[in-house]
Amino acid sequence: MESLFPGDASRFEAVAKRLLDARKVSVVAHIKPDADAVGSACGLAAGLRSIGIEADVFIGQTYPHPGNLSTVPGVAAVTYGGTLPDDGLVVTVDCASIDRTGLLAEPIAANPGRVVVIDHHETNPGFGATNLIVDSESTTTIIRELFSHLGVVMDQDMAYCLYAGLVTDTGNFRWGTPRMHTLAAELVSYGLDTRQIALDLMDSMSALDLRIMGSVLADMQTYREKGLTVSVIAVPAESLARMSQTAVEQIIDYARALQGSDVGVVFKQQAPRYWAASLRSSVIDVSQVAKALGGGGHVPAAGYSAYGTQDMITRELLAALPG
Repeated sequence: MESLFPGDASRFEAVAKRLLDARKVSVVAHIKPDADAVGSACGLAAGLRSIGIEADVFIGQTYPHPGNLSTVPGVAAVTYGGTLPDDGLVVTVDCASIDRTGLLAEPIAANPGRVVVIDHHETNPGFGATNLIVDSESTTTIIRELFSHLGVVMDQDMAYCLYAGLVTDTGNFRWGTPRMHTLAAELVSYGLDTRQIALDLMDSMSALDLRIMGSVLADMQTYREKGLTVSVIAVPAESLARMSQTAVEQIIDYARALQGSDVGVVFKQQAPRYWAASLRSSVIDVSQVAKALGGGGHVPAAGYSAYGTQDMITRELLAALPG
């Protein structure tokens, strides 16, 4: 397969060399993982094991992954908690900042010299001794390129992992560059059931999910600020606790696609006065809005953490808009 990132060969080679020199690698995905986090972590670990490098996956939270990720090969072997092995390299994948490693942030920060950061979020500050931060459709896209430099021969399980991150982070190929189709064509050639993968990862919802979504969407608020129409959807903690991850992601997609809206916002209440905010727009660079509020992401999709009442965090967001 031709290079997906022809201008970045030296950067990929440098990371590949560090990995090939390691005898043991701890791969860390971000907390509250999505398919790109789990797919890139499990895919990379499988690839490393195939060339004789000991590799395991860790996530810095005490509770397991959401059920819609259970079909990703290798996810059942993920270790959850706040402890990492003392030896070997630590490779973070899809972690836009060190706080996204959760309970593992402290041991990672304690020895940055052994940390390699692999990510596709442009706002990532680079918190490792080696940082491979490349603007891309998904972190799994970067992992596929890295496999070429590592000499990894892919199998169907690895292809599934990489496809899972690609199909979800591109919204089922609704946004991205032609590169995503090039990669998808290769991954599908390994015999993947793409219809079933989409159903498992993105499309399967219960009747309860639909009822809760209807209630949440009915309370959407629209604001006009600095010449922009902003649609805000808030998901209270009690609703969030009863919804599947698939349903939550659907609400975020609705925020992106709403007709007449320039910016879509979803506030997900994690605890009293604590919210995870997701921003979507095809009009402004929401990564800069998120960065101003302590977060980051991509031009069309970004996020951050917010503290306060719903009214407070809404006013804070509106004030951070450009213009």
